[in-house]
Formats: sequence, C-alpha cells, structure tokens
Amino acid sequence: MTYEIEIGRGKRGRRAYSLDDVAIVPSRRTRDPKDVSVSWQIDAYKFDAPVIAAPMDSVMSPATAIALGKLGGLGVLNLEGLWTRYEDPLPVLEEIDALGTESFNPAATRRMQELYSAPVQPELITSRLAEIREAGVTVAGSLTPQRTQEHYKTVLAAGVDIFVIRGTTVSAEHVSKTQEPLNLKQFIYELDVPVIVGGAAGYTPALHLMRTGAAGVLVGFGGGATTTTRRALGIHAPMASAISDVAAARRDYMDESGGRYVHVIADGGLGFSGDIVKAIAMGADAVMLGSALARAEEAPGHGWHWGQEAHHDELPRGDRVNVGTVGPLEQVLHGPSNHTNGTSNLVGALRRSMATTGYSDLKEFQRCEVVLAPIQPGD
Repeated sequence: MTYEIEIGRGKRGRRAYSLDDVAIVPSRRTRDPKDVSVSWQIDAYKFDAPVIAAPMDSVMSPATAIALGKLGGLGVLNLEGLWTRYEDPLPVLEEIDALGTESFNPAATRRMQELYSAPVQPELITSRLAEIREAGVTVAGSLTPQRTQEHYKTVLAAGVDIFVIRGTTVSAEHVSKTQEPLNLKQFIYELDVPVIVGGAAGYTPALHLMRTGAAGVLVGFGGGATTTTRRALGIHAPMASAISDVAAARRDYMDESGGRYVHVIADGGLGFSGDIVKAIAMGADAVMLGSALARAEEAPGHGWHWGQEAHHDELPRGDRVNVGTVGPLEQVLHGPSNHTNGTSNLVGALRRSMATTGYSDLKEFQRCEVVLAPIQPGD
C-alpha cells in the first residue's frame, strides 16, 4: 500500500496530517477522571504529569523551572539563553517585552540579535543549575548541538539530572567539511545521565537517534507558535503524522534492541489542551510545551513568547509573538479553569479526555481510536 499522491507529473508526495486534522473517538467504556493516571517516568525520574517545559527564555527561568517541578512537571533551562549570558537578565527581558507589537519587526529582531550576542558564561550555567537543584526538583538543562561540546562538561559538573540536546532538527549523522561534528552515539555512551535529543520529524531520523542511546526523542520541526521556518526554509512536519512515524520507530527499535524503550516527546504546535491530548493519542509519551506555559503569570516573557530561531545571527526564522496571560502556572496546569478555549487546566483536560474514552493510563491511551476530522471554524 502506498500513501503517496501525485503532486505533478514529476513529483509525488506522502499525505501528512496535523493535529488539527485528527480527533479522538470515545470507546464503549468511560471512567471517573479521579481513577486516571497521567504520571510519566523516564529513566529513574518520575513525574506526576507528562509535561516538559520548552527551554525558551520566554517560558523558563530558574524560578519557573522550580515551580513547574513542584507542580509535577519537568522544567528545562535554556543554557544558551539570557539566564547564562547575563548576571541579571531581568532588564533585558523587560527590554524585549517593550520591543513593539508587530509580528514582523526587523528593528526588534536586530535588537534581539544584539542582546543574544553576549557570551555564555560557564559560571552562570553552574549557578543557575545549582539554584534549581537546591530546590529539590529534577534538574534539566538544554544545549544546541553546535554548543554541546563547548559546555557539556560544565553542565555535568553542575549536577544536571537530565541533559537535553535540542535544535530545529538534529540528526545522528551531521556532515561538515569545516568542523568536527558532534558524535552523538559516542557522546551519549560516555555520559552518566539520560539524554533527550531532537527534533526529529520522521521514522528514519528518529530511528537513528534512538540507536545513539538517547533516552527520549523530541518530535517536531518548526511547528511552534513562534517559528516562521516554513515560510523561511520551506520545511514543515505536520505533527500528527510525525508523532505516529516516530512512535513506529520506537516500536521497531524495541524489537531491534531487545526491548529498550525510548520515549517519544512531542515538541511544537501544542498550544492548547486538545493538542496535548491528541499528541499522546498519536503515540507520544510526553509533551514539551512552549506557548502553553508562556501564558502563565510567572513566565519570564510576561505574555510575550519567542524561541532561539527568532534571534539567529544569520537567518532569523521566528517571530516574537504575544500569547497573553491566562493565570498562575498552577491554574494553567491543574486548574480550576475559567477559560473555555483550552489554555488552562491542561493536565485536567488530558485526564478528562482519557476518562471520557475509557483509558486508565498514558500507555493505554496511545491505543485509542482516532479519525480524520479537520477542525472547522467554531470548533
């Protein structure tokens, strides 16, 4: 069976689906939401909810990473962000907040490039991670593949529990004529902590990342609220198909490796609770959230949201967007909610959807029935 369709006489392509294209179908059984478990465990670390905060300066500070950890999730600090470039990043964050309201603003982009040109200071990496560790929550930090070799020893010495290597796309085989690429397999083998790596947008690249020894693979490419990757590079991976493809790679890798389980983590395009629910249904074990958590009152961006792509020094391909504020982080995650649009009580919505369709835990919920039902205006 082929899923390719003819685009023109000289090109065929596979039909792929976004999370907006699919919906979950209730089964014959329902449950009490109180009987549903949404806990998630990776390696030795267990969490009350399958929620990881994206390592973005508009979302995570040491304080919000601590708050999220105490609420049952995992906060990941961007170790190449403002918190490791400035001793006091608060004035810088305030300046970014005040850069104007236009989505496309070359002057604002230029200023962000300037602000992020300050060097990363290793001693700040150490102190920020120490602050999180002292609070008694799981410590996680993120580097891009390009900066991993430079800073990973500092990160490990600081006592990180989970190490994240996150880029727009990360492959197990990076080819370069000008510099020695990061050998992911050797690098992960030599570490004593679980590594989450990505993004990957398809079966084959995800399978290769799993073979490096990664504990988790991030699924996504340019699908978040802030990215303009599709307009700038012409690259896009619809998330429903991408998650399903990587979940298939997880299944086949388990057979290949004799039972080693690699976690699939959806990353991008998950701005509302319904997106989180459908990502788990398509096969994700957990979700990495950016804009959904940037709406919390405690978020460093104060309702503004941006990613690393927004200040790339050569080819910026992301916007600084206003996502607004809906309430305290606890309300965003666990409610109670007075919003009807899926922006708060994210974990409660997941729990209720699982109960409505009759599933008691996340692994069971990955087997739920889905249909193609594109979102219509007013849905």
